[in-house]
Amino acid sequence: MEENITVLGAGLMGHSIALTAAWAGFSVVLQGLSEAGLARANKGICDKLALLADNGLIRREDIAVMHGRIRTTVSVPDALANASFVIESIPEQLELKQQYYEQLDALCDENVVLASNTSGLSPTAIAERMKRPERMVVTHFWNPAHLLPLVEVVRGEKTDDKTADRAMQLLRAMDKKPILVKKDVLGSVGNRLQYALFREAQYILEQGIASMEDIDAAVTYSLGRRLPLTGPFMTADMGGLEVFDAISNYLFADLSKVDQSLGAMRALVDSGKYGLKTGAGFYEWDEAFSAQMSKAREQELIRFLKRDMGLE
Repeated sequence: MEENITVLGAGLMGHSIALTAAWAGFSVVLQGLSEAGLARANKGICDKLALLADNGLIRREDIAVMHGRIRTTVSVPDALANASFVIESIPEQLELKQQYYEQLDALCDENVVLASNTSGLSPTAIAERMKRPERMVVTHFWNPAHLLPLVEVVRGEKTDDKTADRAMQLLRAMDKKPILVKKDVLGSVGNRLQYALFREAQYILEQGIASMEDIDAAVTYSLGRRLPLTGPFMTADMGGLEVFDAISNYLFADLSKVDQSLGAMRALVDSGKYGLKTGAGFYEWDEAFSAQMSKAREQELIRFLKRDMGLE
């Protein structure tokens, strides 16, 4: 597929998206705010390429080739000069994105697709000031973008079929697993499912039904083992729809319906305990535990990716 890809924003998600495109054979322009920011992105790309090689996902002799497909610049006009598909990964602030897309709309040829990596903002709202909102779409990569296959393609109210189709085609060519979100709805698909589970987990903890550790274990050692192969609808089919129907009919009414975080979560946030980034949250995150869990999760994602690629 022929697309000239530009990634605007060289943070964690931006440089990982650029790496993903380069891994699939695309040449990419990665734009950052400063040379220092681009240097950090370059180190991140080098580290990730080395990790892929260490785990047999790429050949070590291909590292330089893949890295060479990524050109960096601090200039937005330079980054956009030959772009046909732009992926924006700037901070999650609606006003900032609206201003940004108004400028991009004016700078880019009408055939250029403008895609946002936002994880929660509305594509309709982001495109509010654009003269050509039909060419704006969300392409929500999941973190870490180079290891997780899912990308949610979210249509705004004015996104046209051509734009959505080009996004789906490009992402498939990048070896991702895109899904089409047909309506502009809060949380799209993935986060609605994730936070439905998290709400119930908070409720179970709040009600004293089980400990935090046992709630995590209930997911890790049951749902977590099954869901990589069968999503909720296939799981229901395999378990028997009459069984799932009967359980739904008595259980749904008893599930949490709260519309805000519950007490334990609220108390942690109010006290500045945000989890790994602050060293404490529901769990205590010292340096050794942080490194252990980050590596374990990374290795598990690599194992799944190897399976996807037919390498094991």
